[in-house]
Amino acid sequence: MRKTFIGIGSFLQTPAGVVVITTIIWLGILWGLNIPFNPYVSIAIFFADIGIALFLFDRLVYFFSQFVLPIQNPKDRREVYLRVRNFESGDRGPTLFIKNGHVIEHEGETGKRGPGILVLDTASAAVLRTDTEISSTVGPGIKFTLPDEYIAGCVDLRSQWQFIGPLSSGQPFINPAPNASSKGNELQSHSKQTSGMTRDGFEISPTISIKFSIKRPVEAIPTESGVTSRYGFDPTSVRNAITREFIRLGAPDKSKSRMEWNKLPAHLVVNLWREYIRKFKFEELFTTKEISGLQTIEEMINKRLRQSHVVGLDDSGLPTGERLESLEYKQLQLRGLEVREVRIHNVLFEPSIEEQTIQQWSAEWMNLASQEASYLNEKEALIETAARNEAGKKFALIVSAKFGGRSTTPQLNPFKTLQLLIQPLKDFILTKSHAMSDMEKELRKLDEIWKWLLDQSAKSQVKDEEAG
Repeated sequence: MRKTFIGIGSFLQTPAGVVVITTIIWLGILWGLNIPFNPYVSIAIFFADIGIALFLFDRLVYFFSQFVLPIQNPKDRREVYLRVRNFESGDRGPTLFIKNGHVIEHEGETGKRGPGILVLDTASAAVLRTDTEISSTVGPGIKFTLPDEYIAGCVDLRSQWQFIGPLSSGQPFINPAPNASSKGNELQSHSKQTSGMTRDGFEISPTISIKFSIKRPVEAIPTESGVTSRYGFDPTSVRNAITREFIRLGAPDKSKSRMEWNKLPAHLVVNLWREYIRKFKFEELFTTKEISGLQTIEEMINKRLRQSHVVGLDDSGLPTGERLESLEYKQLQLRGLEVREVRIHNVLFEPSIEEQTIQQWSAEWMNLASQEASYLNEKEALIETAARNEAGKKFALIVSAKFGGRSTTPQLNPFKTLQLLIQPLKDFILTKSHAMSDMEKELRKLDEIWKWLLDQSAKSQVKDEEAG
């Protein structure tokens, strides 16, 4: 009984129901006032009113449905009209909004089969399929789906950062949590994501950040709805990202699982990290000659993911000069993806390794320090000897200034000769001393010597005269 009344109420809300209830009320008024009327004419008018009401309702729906969505051409007007007209019926398909690659829906919408509507923001794209085939790839804008179409998958067109490995706040090697702790299990799980063994057998677990996106076209092209996304929309890349499958082997339960498009870059990066970490010893990862081992690994991972060919490294991490094809780059191209940047940071390892390394570096530093000290002492001695020799040459040039460049008769008085030697030295000191206290002491000494020479020279001259 309740369903019956609900059905009657729903019918009376339709244009035909309004005409029916209006006609009944009008005929009731005429009958109550004893106003005569022709039943045949009333029946004809009744059906004419129903036809006019349905026609006007249909045209009004067609007019106002154009403002429900931002459509731009007559074909889209008809499509949105058909879906609005059938919205209350069970024949309509899903009405879905896709934002940032995620479907937003009311409960039960995806299960509907019939003509539907997809509204995608500028950062979203999707692939549609039927039960037997892939039907189309849609980008930002509006898409009117066919009765047998549904979403096969969605992607986010924006560049994305993904972080794998131990968190910066977690130190699984330093403070391992009990096995029963869920937090401890989580830390260990994160560290195992990127754990790798060096050539000398040490376990290293870094945090690796990866920036990637769906491959973008060279030039932005408007979609079928006339929308140009600033993130770029390449239908082929979107289709490949969703439809082409990579199977992850070697799961703990020995099963095979399909790898989602946004998991492939991290999978390739971890495999490359473990491949290259085996080529270096622990101490080589942090040496700073020209480029450290970690920098080499980061550079090679970026090249393997962004270039079709790269130079190979031998088992010691040295370039072989041979150009090899990058299979990882090829896999990304087949899946419609591109990696923009890979960074390695927050490198963690066991504390015992760090203590051992510090002790080794300390011993090496002491050896280097002693070698450097002996080298500096030897260099200082050589510099001192060279400076002494240079000073002797310069002193000889200064004191012999009175005798250079001209011939002189031999001095019979040796004190006169000494005066000629001291005079240029006094003049040089007076010119270059600049009132230095040490030079003043030297000048006083030279003055005393000069006075003594004058006295001795006078005495010698007196004796010569007496002898003569």
